Amino acid sequence: MKIGIYGGSFDPVHNGHIAMIRSALKSGFIDCVIVIPSVRNSFKLYTNKLPPPYRLYMMKETVEGLDLKNCYVCDVEYDIDGVSYTAVVLAKLTSDEYISEFLISNGIKRKKAEEHHEFFWIMGSDTLGTFETWYKPGEILNYVSLLAAVRPGDDTDVEKTKASIKKNLGGKVEIFRLDGVDCSSSGITTSGDYSQVPEPAVEYIKRHALYTENTKLEGVSEEARKQFFEVAVWMYHYLGGKRLLHTLNVGYLSAHLADVFGCDKDKALIAGALHDCAKELPIEQQLELAKKYSGDLFTEKKLLHSPAGATFAKEQLGIEDKEILDAICYHTTGKGDMSTLEKIVYLADKIEPSRNYTDLTPIREAAEKDLEGAMRMTAAAVRDKFVSQGRDIHPMTLLMMKDLKM
Repeated sequence: MKIGIYGGSFDPVHNGHIAMIRSALKSGFIDCVIVIPSVRNSFKLYTNKLPPPYRLYMMKETVEGLDLKNCYVCDVEYDIDGVSYTAVVLAKLTSDEYISEFLISNGIKRKKAEEHHEFFWIMGSDTLGTFETWYKPGEILNYVSLLAAVRPGDDTDVEKTKASIKKNLGGKVEIFRLDGVDCSSSGITTSGDYSQVPEPAVEYIKRHALYTENTKLEGVSEEARKQFFEVAVWMYHYLGGKRLLHTLNVGYLSAHLADVFGCDKDKALIAGALHDCAKELPIEQQLELAKKYSGDLFTEKKLLHSPAGATFAKEQLGIEDKEILDAICYHTTGKGDMSTLEKIVYLADKIEPSRNYTDLTPIREAAEKDLEGAMRMTAAAVRDKFVSQGRDIHPMTLLMMKDLKM
């Protein structure tokens, strides 16, 4: 097979990206496209607007929603430590073992997946002009040929650039015409005009309330921002997509609520983001980790992930801050004498944007001005649910409700 590889931030994915994919497939040079949303792009390290998992799942939903044939989204960069240099990514992606298993997992028959493949790196002709300045460009060309799109109105001298790359690096460059629109991710998020964003991506952005004031992380330290991005990548290996996006949403909302109610935004961001980090570990492992943090205080299977998450974050990430760890531990039950941070994470878990199990509008509105009132409304909903199901309310929740004068 002839395989095109298209890397980028896709922050967000827009119609220009889709046009690139479709035009590359129409060019006749390739049979399929593998799209790789970046994890640690050397040019945009920690400067993307969204952490990597959001962009990966946005692209997956877009490809599926548009029914793009012969286009596959790849998470290869999540297995790479450090900066995702193109040469490093290609060394892994193009290896016989990796590429055959990837293609098979995407529905390609084994015989075809295991045959010899030819690889092409897809880029715009404007980017082609900078290729010789990339990290180890000669090594990149050991794995791929370059497939460059000439954009409408682009005056790049592609023939001159091709000749330079061939002379200096010995690489092959193929050119195709791009039938697309002129737009940029940064222009879209700056203007707030999402008319050039594919509908599946627009729906995804709305569902998770992305590219809003709350996701700008203003007032959060650079260190906490980097940590947020890194824990998002770390949790990718332990959580499915829906759960991972939920726990990151809670991080964003916790940081916002911390701003509203005068709490430490850095701590709120990290505590919220990590609150469900142990949710999908094997129950036996959750039980072991939970006992380390809280003894036998939590025994119900649905609750184990809370104290387990505190231990997991401490042991795996080196987080020692007890405020953060306690906020993770008690996010399901609450407890007596809760700190503002604990209340914020407890509340954010119940009302983050993608939650839709009931009409949360009144609680969300209350949460913007009255933390105690929003907590009472949430606790009342939890109490009513448990009563209707004939379940016992956890002693820690009863203590929380007593403090809330319920």
